[in-house]
Amino acid sequence: MFEFYFTGAVLLLMMSLLTLEIAKPEIIIPSTLMVFVMSGIISVKEAVSGFSNEGMLTIGLLFIIAGTIQKSGIVDKLFQSLLKRSFSTKKALIRLLPPISLLSAFINNTPIVIAFTPIIKKWCEDHNLSPSKFLIPLSYATILGGMITLIGTSTNLVVHGLLLENGQKGFAFFELAKVGIPITVIGLFYLIFLAPYLLPDSMPKSLKEVNSLREFTGEAMITKDFPHLQKTIREAKLRNLKGLFLVSIIRNGEPIAPVSNSSTLLEGDRLIFTGDITTFADLQQNRGLELQSSIGEDFPKKHKLVEVVISHHSPLLHKKIKETNFRSRYDAAVIAVHRQNHRLKTKIGDTILKPGDILLLVAGQDFSKRTDSNDFYFTSEHSRIINSLNDGRTGLYAVILLGLMISLVTFGIFPMVSAMAVTAVILTLFKMVNPKEIKDFIQWDVLLIIACSFGIGYALTNSGVASFIADLLIKSTAPIGVLAIIICVYLLTNIFTEMMTNSAAAVLMFPIVMEVATTMSVSPSALAVAVAIAASASFATPIGYQTNLIVYGPGGYRFIDFLKAGLPLSFLTMITTSILIYFFWM
Repeated sequence: MFEFYFTGAVLLLMMSLLTLEIAKPEIIIPSTLMVFVMSGIISVKEAVSGFSNEGMLTIGLLFIIAGTIQKSGIVDKLFQSLLKRSFSTKKALIRLLPPISLLSAFINNTPIVIAFTPIIKKWCEDHNLSPSKFLIPLSYATILGGMITLIGTSTNLVVHGLLLENGQKGFAFFELAKVGIPITVIGLFYLIFLAPYLLPDSMPKSLKEVNSLREFTGEAMITKDFPHLQKTIREAKLRNLKGLFLVSIIRNGEPIAPVSNSSTLLEGDRLIFTGDITTFADLQQNRGLELQSSIGEDFPKKHKLVEVVISHHSPLLHKKIKETNFRSRYDAAVIAVHRQNHRLKTKIGDTILKPGDILLLVAGQDFSKRTDSNDFYFTSEHSRIINSLNDGRTGLYAVILLGLMISLVTFGIFPMVSAMAVTAVILTLFKMVNPKEIKDFIQWDVLLIIACSFGIGYALTNSGVASFIADLLIKSTAPIGVLAIIICVYLLTNIFTEMMTNSAAAVLMFPIVMEVATTMSVSPSALAVAVAIAASASFATPIGYQTNLIVYGPGGYRFIDFLKAGLPLSFLTMITTSILIYFFWM
């Protein structure tokens, strides 16, 4: 009984830490695995089993292939041409979403959303349309498309690998399409014809106005040249700055907040402002106000403003900006920070970075060269890298090669992991991708999380927690029927995936559904399909899936916008998936 209660307590602690974002998942999940090994819940062999799992290895190889295609810019050009012939929200969605979903069935959806977010924002600026009508549908369409094939999402491959490890057949390449295609069609219909009515419509006249809808926090220091030393806030007219609000004063390391109009200004005071992104640069024009983290006196003549989003996998996560060596690391400096629904009152350097934080940077000429693909999600059109003709050819060759390998897998000539390995080797041998790019393309932290999650799945089984949850699930739903069990499995997985990474949710649920399948004498593949789809179908919150986080800031969304647009889609996906599983696998 000790193992049962100990495992349950550790898992609850792990989920709490993941939900509250106390630390990065790649720290929390491996640490949990080590606790289980040290306590004897699982063996060392079980702990490391995930590192040799076929699904995990295939995901790593797919990162290389998708990265090669993405860097070529071939996908960007295709969708820019589609947008050129669209002049209204509905027509643009009709032209954009179906091909985006189709592309997501074969390429990781994160780089797709990263690529199209600035393109769509620029197009909306030119046509006086609101990006908020497009960016959530963009994210949701890629999630839906990823459910069509075995390689559409990492979750599908993880569940496939778990099935193989448990002596099951695993998924055929297009097996999930029996569910994936219908829910994608239904989902696209919803996103094109119904979702726009549920999404906000700010109708900006320019991209500048879209950015000004968000409040950034910036910092300026008072120097000896400030003409209003020893004067009050009112006398210095710091309450009348256009688009900016003085939140607090940092004096000798201590914050003064709220700031009254009678507060006296001293040399060395650090003023914390919040407000319009476009006004922070103007602070530099005030004599004696030194914008913190600016680069030189020639701002912004020799540098560009770049807006980036901190990614789920950034090495900067949970660190103070001043501890990251940001300027020397990236040839850029942070001049403002935006965090949804929070007015930051700390100094810029003391801000602890979290996933989804938007940074306004002053970037030098080497910024693009020093930035790895996992550090940021770019949201500024001017920060994008121009691709050469040679890159375009490389992308085309990579697409053709991927298509050939998919055909060989579909007809059973090659196993999945072998096909992806051959593709990656050919790309390397013909110098379509170099070793440094391979290192950057592979999201090592994602692979670590997935590999460690397998060991945690063993802990669920060994301790009896999996069978306990399975028994509860069966007792509460068996009298209603098998369809109710499928719906419950889907719902529980979907709740888990909103709290943690989708792959971790799938691995945690897998031993539970295997127990259910054995007890109820139903097909393990049927319940595995429910887990795979539910773990990816994160529509209700911006934090459950990384593509939602990418569009969160650029679309000017609030948390409730995801609930309003995502809950109906979550319900449609759950009901459709459950019925189709019952029809095809039961």
